[in-house]
Amino acid sequence: MKKTKILHIIKSLGRGGAEMLLPETLKIHDKEKFEFHYIYFLPWKDQMVETLQSAGGKVTCLEANDNIRLMLQYKKIISYCKKHDIKLIHCHLPWAGFVGRLVFKKTGIPVLYTEHNMQERYHIATKTINKFSFNSQSMAFGVSNDVTASIQKNINPTIPVQTLLNGVNTDSFKPGQESSIRKDFGIPEDAVVIGNVAVFRFQKRLVEWLKVIYELRQKNENIYGIIVGAGPLAEEIKKEWKSLGLEGVVFFPGLQTNVKPYFEAFDIFMMSSSFEGLPIALLEAMSMECAVVSTDAGGIKEVIRDIEDGLICPVDKWEELSYLSQRLIDQPKELTKYKLAARKRVVEAFSLKRMVDELEAYYSETVNV
Repeated sequence: MKKTKILHIIKSLGRGGAEMLLPETLKIHDKEKFEFHYIYFLPWKDQMVETLQSAGGKVTCLEANDNIRLMLQYKKIISYCKKHDIKLIHCHLPWAGFVGRLVFKKTGIPVLYTEHNMQERYHIATKTINKFSFNSQSMAFGVSNDVTASIQKNINPTIPVQTLLNGVNTDSFKPGQESSIRKDFGIPEDAVVIGNVAVFRFQKRLVEWLKVIYELRQKNENIYGIIVGAGPLAEEIKKEWKSLGLEGVVFFPGLQTNVKPYFEAFDIFMMSSSFEGLPIALLEAMSMECAVVSTDAGGIKEVIRDIEDGLICPVDKWEELSYLSQRLIDQPKELTKYKLAARKRVVEAFSLKRMVDELEAYYSETVNV
């Protein structure tokens, strides 16, 4: 049987949520039916390349140091599509979407687009181009109902827009694996470890996250923190870290391609975000049996049913994260209950297999139209 060749286009292959999802979905896609190709543009953000290639993906970097140069790569993308007989293009995030739509207009190759964020959170220029070009593609997905509603409200598209909830590979992300993380950082085995996996951007509010850890430490010095990731606000976050005297208490291991050992070390996965799409790291943490304490930003409230799957508070009341975490720390049975509830929730409603099955149905339908 001749394989249908799918090309994913994304700006970078760093350790972001959208980027990380690509190798995870590739691992369980039907590779007898589909062949997957990937084009990205930022050569220094390549943490996912090796994982994609080892899972059977064909990866190409068309180097572009800024968004204008990225858009000018459309001719090379068209040549790539002709050379490799690409039947469908799947773009992720706005600038990859913009260049994909240009290819669509020039070639007619069907283009699907996944939106991972709320339109309201984009720069005015990004929002404007998105609105102007949005209908120059076959269809779009929102990763949560909030994201889909944001597209409908701000763009009012004429093309189909569906919610396709993110998922996690619950067979891969499962607890009980060996982890030396606590030992590596000198964290006592009986300590409560609160963690996060995030890009260091303003919407993650990691300065506020550190303040919550500081507040908790006033009552219990056996609380430690780990934030996995990197990003543009690293300097500001580290400055607050030093100011609060959290050196030797909160650890920054940087970007990691394998985050499972860190989730294994966490008791609580705490998010203080001001906005989100549907964060992959949250689903991974839940699958690894981390109890969740979070703001109700974006798609988080579609995943976490308060007091059932985890504990959440309003975005503008992030200080309550301290109280909610303390509640679990004071009641070990409650902590265990929410660890198990988190895993149960993703297994039942957010498995990657469900997501991939839906996605492949869209691929087949679009190509065969």
